[in-house]
Amino acid sequence: MSTPFPTGTILGYPRIGRRRELKKAVESFWAGRITADELEAAAAELRAVTRERLVGLGLGATDSSIPEAFSFYDQVLDAAVTVGAVPSRFQRLVREDGTLDLAGYFTIARGEGNDVPAEMTKWFESNYHYLVPEIGPETEFHLASDRLLREVAEATTSGYRTRPVIVGPITFLLLSKPSEGAPADYRPLDRLDDLLPVYAELIAGLTAVGAEWVQFDEPALVSESIEVDRATVLEATARAYELLGAVPARPQIFVAAPYGSLDDALPVLLASPVEAVGLDLVKGSVPELVEGRASTGSATEKTLVGGVVDGHNIWRGDLDAAFATLESLRALSPNVAVSSSTSLFHTPHSITDEPALDNRLKSWLAFADEKVAQIAALATGLAEGRDAIAETLDAASVALKDRRDAPGVRDGAVRARAAALTDADFHRGDYDERQSAQDAALGLPFLPTTTIGSFPQTGDIRKARAANARGDISDAEYTEFLKAEIKSVVDLQEEIGIDVIVHGEPERNDMVQYFAENLDGFAVTQNGWVQSYGSRCTRPSLLWGDVSRPAPITVDWSAYTQTLTEKPVKGMLTGPVTILAWSFVRDDQPLADTANQVALALRDEITDLEAAGIGVIQVDEPALRELLPLKLADQPSYLDWSVGSFRLATSGVAPRTQIHTHLCYSEFGVVIDAINLLDADVTSIEAARSKMDVVPEIKSSGFGRGIGPGVYDIHSPRVPSVDEVTELIDIALGSIPNRQVWVNPDCGLKTRGYTETVDSLRNVVAATKAVRERVGA
Repeated sequence: MSTPFPTGTILGYPRIGRRRELKKAVESFWAGRITADELEAAAAELRAVTRERLVGLGLGATDSSIPEAFSFYDQVLDAAVTVGAVPSRFQRLVREDGTLDLAGYFTIARGEGNDVPAEMTKWFESNYHYLVPEIGPETEFHLASDRLLREVAEATTSGYRTRPVIVGPITFLLLSKPSEGAPADYRPLDRLDDLLPVYAELIAGLTAVGAEWVQFDEPALVSESIEVDRATVLEATARAYELLGAVPARPQIFVAAPYGSLDDALPVLLASPVEAVGLDLVKGSVPELVEGRASTGSATEKTLVGGVVDGHNIWRGDLDAAFATLESLRALSPNVAVSSSTSLFHTPHSITDEPALDNRLKSWLAFADEKVAQIAALATGLAEGRDAIAETLDAASVALKDRRDAPGVRDGAVRARAAALTDADFHRGDYDERQSAQDAALGLPFLPTTTIGSFPQTGDIRKARAANARGDISDAEYTEFLKAEIKSVVDLQEEIGIDVIVHGEPERNDMVQYFAENLDGFAVTQNGWVQSYGSRCTRPSLLWGDVSRPAPITVDWSAYTQTLTEKPVKGMLTGPVTILAWSFVRDDQPLADTANQVALALRDEITDLEAAGIGVIQVDEPALRELLPLKLADQPSYLDWSVGSFRLATSGVAPRTQIHTHLCYSEFGVVIDAINLLDADVTSIEAARSKMDVVPEIKSSGFGRGIGPGVYDIHSPRVPSVDEVTELIDIALGSIPNRQVWVNPDCGLKTRGYTETVDSLRNVVAATKAVRERVGA
């Protein structure tokens, strides 16, 4: 007998822990301070606390409304390990029974010795990073892990009926890349028929441990940026869910499709045997669904799960409108449920953890726990009618009005300045003129070396920052501590032989939060942690009002650094798109308007850096690719305003001032033209982990300015050898004119330790010198 889909649910929940318990346990395991059994126990306790918490917030304990979506590192890596898709270089870690222990699992993510870790890139329109599976003709799919089954059984034993979550087969294969040595025309999706029996075996096993529903996450179905013909994707989707729907004694299937509208994939799912379909109604809309009603098949037989509570942002939102959207879904099916639009692991745990936030601002917000409570209320409304939740809906509307009318949300001076912009504000002079002026001013060698900006944030730095915040040391004492740290970093770079010096950013807790703390229109949290990748967490700032710069932010630190060296010092700023992407941004005006406000604040900072004698200024835009809309029709407008905001920030300097930018975590072919249009003098990009995959795209695009494909993967503790770095430099020089190539790490060094950092940078410089000598430059 079928079990109804829960009236209210979420697609996922923060899994790192309210106080980052999982992060601390995992890192203790990596350091050898706890055993694998102790790590497993810590994870089991965290899962138990989460289930209990969700029931307390209004989800049902036994109706499958709680998702079983835990991960030690990454959900895509989990799916790969579950189906036996271990890269060939790590096959030595697979045990005789075909399984992988925790140490092996983490080795795929972090690398070991000469074995590089799995490539990492951004998860759709988010700041989360997933590990890219490597699938080839040689990959032998089999059910290699029963971890998901054990976690469901754990919940069942504890009295909970949870809903296991796994990346769906279509998304899994579309996000995979061909393994090394695969034929040129090979696509991982070609292996779908080999993979599906493993998924079928998995869901049959889930039934045996008590699962009544299973959730397949298929966000790839909403994306038009996948490099596989859309008709092929839709045919594969139909085939996959026809087969999985035919599995005897299976759980009922819920396909969730966050981050956009399903469009032509919706009829395919509605015509399949799946019992429930999740719709992102924050990014999508009900009218689109109603217009396509004639082609949606047997919609009335499905439960439509309306994702009307934004899982990707932190605003309390318009609950009255959300409830109206849910009611309009009933035009398609009488079986309607409410959910978050995406997993809530993109949001912090709870506003109650933020006593220092302004109370008025807090009344406008909803973190994960508050969103669960909203969903529970909307579910009550679906079951009992609007009158049952009228007080909740009205309170949200009052908060929304208060937010619109609050001081600082709209600043007349900021808006007048933005309105007065002209085309000239977005353009610099001719690049050839700039290059000549910069060559004369900087005098850099062939293959100039630099780093991306940050150096390791040591325990001493964190302790000093905390002591200053508590008042245990004065501002003057803290400043002297930071100056000593900067001098140490400069001396180290001089000794290693780096050509363009950075100050190491010891004063910065985070590359976005630091600026948010110094710009009007932002607020920051104390415990608003969200997972970025693995055990890495960030605290996105809250951009709630119009943005301006009340005073210089970085100028004194850069000017001081320049007094310590004769070499060029690089000023370091975070770009407008990245500040937006890595913050929780206001949703009451177009992103383009907010981006220009941030750009104007940065333009003021760049002007002051130049006036202070800083001749190289880097404006990081690692998030340029991640905000690219998944729908092709929306991409030109995005690329126009995102490029424009960068150029607005950087176009006020003289030709002799060299503007750098940095990008990472992304597939660059899609936005290579936009990168070119940024008009930066030098662009550094992530490339080491992918072994310079981006270089052919750089060559074919005709990119004509400085380019630094990364030669040192800083997301792994591995130290690259001189030979490895040399090989990467040679690959770059094989496709890019020599005068354009810079040598640098993939990203900032903040999260690395000093020993591995120094060893790696020494190897980078040694390899660079060897190549210089070999080519006679």
